[in-house]
Amino acid sequence: MASKRATISDVASLAGVSIATASKALNGRQDVRAATRERVLAAAAELSFQPNALARGLISGQTRTVGLLTSDSVGRFGIPVLLGAEDAFGAGEMAVLLCDARGDAIREQHHVRALLSRRVDGLIVVGESTSPRPSVSKDLPVPVVYAYGPSEDPSDVSFVPDDVGAAAMAVNHLLAMGRRRIAHITGPTHYKASRDREEGLRQALAQAGLPQAGQTLSGPWSQRWGRHAAEMLLMAEPEVDAVFCGSDQIAAGFVETARERGRRVPEDIAVVGYDNWEVLSTETRPALTTVDMNLEQLGRTAAQHLFAAIDGKATPGVHKMPCQLVIRDSTSPPGLS
Repeated sequence: MASKRATISDVASLAGVSIATASKALNGRQDVRAATRERVLAAAAELSFQPNALARGLISGQTRTVGLLTSDSVGRFGIPVLLGAEDAFGAGEMAVLLCDARGDAIREQHHVRALLSRRVDGLIVVGESTSPRPSVSKDLPVPVVYAYGPSEDPSDVSFVPDDVGAAAMAVNHLLAMGRRRIAHITGPTHYKASRDREEGLRQALAQAGLPQAGQTLSGPWSQRWGRHAAEMLLMAEPEVDAVFCGSDQIAAGFVETARERGRRVPEDIAVVGYDNWEVLSTETRPALTTVDMNLEQLGRTAAQHLFAAIDGKATPGVHKMPCQLVIRDSTSPPGLS
């Protein structure tokens, strides 16, 4: 027959204290003498006492449950952030409730109400792009941390990839490879990511004292746009020797058209992408040098800061997280390919 599971009453009895004192000692409350706490912890260890989640919640006022609210219906950026956050929550023994608002503000408000009704201790809101989004924090009884898509409210806590710094890093890599006629093809200008990546390119070129090769070409985040932009760029700027692309899809399209027009990558033109979407970046020939936004790490960091906010130690503001350049075969010095 299985042995009876120890209760907090058993722990209190063995330690010679009240149930309330045993509860305080087990939950790390400061208003318990050190000797009493040690006695309670020793009794708990002797009895192999495991407090259940409901009891812990009643004692601490927390449910050890958090909500993850995403608006990224495609999931290509949201899913890595969610995986990183869930990893951190799992390490902290937090249960996670996931809701997908599918980019719909009304659906999002419904999910917020539903999560609050479940008495979550906090929320992480994952954006579908790095463009600022409306805050949901106002009048909420729990802390909120925003990941990937920052809140419009500067008093909220937001974590975003450092697109300006990452773009500058990508261009500096091209410069280090001996490239001097660097062009830029990117996504729609109404995306903050497009504007930030162009700003990083301009900063790096200005620091090197070099002009940009032609005008920035902006269009959809697609391989088709990459092919079309390549036609325009190679006609207008035949001397171009490197292209920094705002996404891997655009870069893959560019490489395809460059090859059709007799330009070798990387011998004639070096190409850098963005996102490190491996279904493209590792399968393009040659494989793409690209920026990895470290989205799982971003999600883990957001979760850790939600823990801090739950403990009353919020870190307001937009925090820019470092990205990483993944160097593959689409960039190399001229003549060394």
